[in-house]
Amino acid sequence: MTQDVLTGGPTHRFDSMSIAGIGVVSGYGWGREFLWQGLMGAKPAACLYPGYGPGRDQQAWVGRIPDGGDPAYGSGVFGRAVQAAAVEAIADAQARGWRRHGRTVGLVHAFTLGDVADWRDFYLIDDGHRRTRDYLRMLPSTPISVVMQEFGFHGPAMNVSAACSSGNVGLLTAKMWRDAGLVDDVLCITTDVSATPDMLEQFVAMGAAVADADPFTACRPFQADTLGFTMAEASVAMLLTDAVDVPYVRVLGGAITNDAFHVVSVDPTHAQIIACAERALTNAGIDAADVTYFNAHGTGTRQCDAAERDVLTTVFDDRPAVTVLKPLIGHCQGASAAIEVAAIALSYEHGIAASAPIVAPAHPRLLNGPTAMIDGPTLKLSMGMGGNNAAVIMAQV
Repeated sequence: MTQDVLTGGPTHRFDSMSIAGIGVVSGYGWGREFLWQGLMGAKPAACLYPGYGPGRDQQAWVGRIPDGGDPAYGSGVFGRAVQAAAVEAIADAQARGWRRHGRTVGLVHAFTLGDVADWRDFYLIDDGHRRTRDYLRMLPSTPISVVMQEFGFHGPAMNVSAACSSGNVGLLTAKMWRDAGLVDDVLCITTDVSATPDMLEQFVAMGAAVADADPFTACRPFQADTLGFTMAEASVAMLLTDAVDVPYVRVLGGAITNDAFHVVSVDPTHAQIIACAERALTNAGIDAADVTYFNAHGTGTRQCDAAERDVLTTVFDDRPAVTVLKPLIGHCQGASAAIEVAAIALSYEHGIAASAPIVAPAHPRLLNGPTAMIDGPTLKLSMGMGGNNAAVIMAQV
């Protein structure tokens, strides 16, 4: 029996699907156009917020989602952002000719920590007591149930979590459902609204996040003197289907591996992240030489930089152009892969490869800001705590 390149198990080949609709809530604002304009303007989403820095008496750079959304979907940002991203993605897909009639639609929601701020308030402000209807809003099943009810979807609906690889894993889970015949189409949502002062404190203590330096000083993936990432938030929805007239991009395949090495640190041999990229290529049915763009996880931490440089050299012989987005968007934790997949899809749509500007001596293949796009597939790599690696490969239709 042959081995599946996605899971390491028995052969299980995916048919590709297209991204037909995109909805985004991010530090740039409520809507995918805010994301695109922010990327094209080379302006980081992060701002200085008081009460976020060391001792909570200093300012810190954070890419928080601004207030907004429909209060009917919760008192906090989390539930509102899930709903807003879903509504925008579905409306976008319909405008692009999505033919939903008679199709079974599922929903996979990828997240890491859930509604951190609301759970904190539940214990510290409400002393663990709330009306049942308000308590139910905090449960991870509630936001996806609300979306399923609103749109009358009857396929499978569940949450998945793979740390900062959750967005890629959500997309690949959606593809597995379709390959198994469980669905025709899938709405894939990824949400992380955890950039709170207490969460930021822990990531700074681990040496991963940087709170006291502007994003271009802190986060320099594939460049000299990188320090780490700026913490950020996002909720991203993408409608995956074959039944659409004008898709953004085709998802060719992907792979998932785990380092099985450490809860935080990357395996210094980089064996499993390299294997992830190689299996993704096999699953997508393309060669390394076919890949035009390598969209890095690009946290700006030294161990992430070392691992991805090794992947670029070992698997791709340093051929593809490298794009990085976290200096602009920030690190959206569990939603980081999803918002970058959305940015890649929008890049194909506009014919411009989105990437952050170079601010220090850089890898020769790193793009310097928005650059005219050429034909060819993109490999989106993601890495998450717990050794979670995931890669997705996309191409123009």
